[in-house]
Amino acid sequence: MVWIKDIVRGGILTIPEKTPAYWDNMARRMVDAQASGLAGMVRNLGATNFWNEGWQSGFIDKLLQLYLVAEGYNNIQNIDPDLQQDLRAVIGFTTNQEELRAQTGVSDTWLVIGKESRDEQQLTIEQNWLYGLKTNRYALVLQFTVKGQFPPLNFSPGIYLDATLVYFPSALPYRAIVKDYNIIRPIDNVNIKTFAGWQQVAGYETILNSRLPFRSEMPLVIASLTPVFYQKQWWLQDSEGCLCKISASYTNIWQLIAISGGDPVNMAVIGRENEYRPIGVWHQNNYKSI
Repeated sequence: MVWIKDIVRGGILTIPEKTPAYWDNMARRMVDAQASGLAGMVRNLGATNFWNEGWQSGFIDKLLQLYLVAEGYNNIQNIDPDLQQDLRAVIGFTTNQEELRAQTGVSDTWLVIGKESRDEQQLTIEQNWLYGLKTNRYALVLQFTVKGQFPPLNFSPGIYLDATLVYFPSALPYRAIVKDYNIIRPIDNVNIKTFAGWQQVAGYETILNSRLPFRSEMPLVIASLTPVFYQKQWWLQDSEGCLCKISASYTNIWQLIAISGGDPVNMAVIGRENEYRPIGVWHQNNYKSI
């Protein structure tokens, strides 16, 4: 808490001058305190691209999330039990997954709408995003493997699963484990419940933030989005002409344009608030990851 307040007192315009050791030292202190989640949040602050115009907004958002988690944990006995579980998870406490598997879970036909992997030290962390066709629910399934090994579940974007998922306890259930599953044939004429546009998304985001203000980015399926180039950057335009920025980290813009042909397409995106990146589109009634 003192560290966060010192950053604010010193003014964030001095932050780009900080050396990597500044962030590494605090992250190591969090690891020593068995708060690996907080360590990751500190490293994420240090990974801010200070060359990007407007970096201050994203940096302050991350700093506020870190403050909310730390302050929330200091008052954990006074908050909702489900939110307590979220705080513990963000900080780095683990949940017994065998106990989770003993629960009933949510059975549905799930479409794998996205998959990303990243390496952290000796581990590969795989993120799989699923969408339930009947329940209209989203889920994040994480897999952790030692570098060079294969994950226990081999998911690919575009496949359909008859599966039972069990969500981790949360004020906003999102992360889940797979209790059982079978890969099934692709489904024709899938009825995906989409958001009509960015104004509807904004209302939904307000609800999510009120329930879990320090939540991570989440996927959404939005109807009739078109990539457009405006003011030297790429945006996603909805059917009403509203724009939302494509994340600067997104690198597959030309693949997206080639698949869509410049026409509006139903699109799965992931992000939060005012910045998203596409992860897949429906093209000729088939789902294609991008």
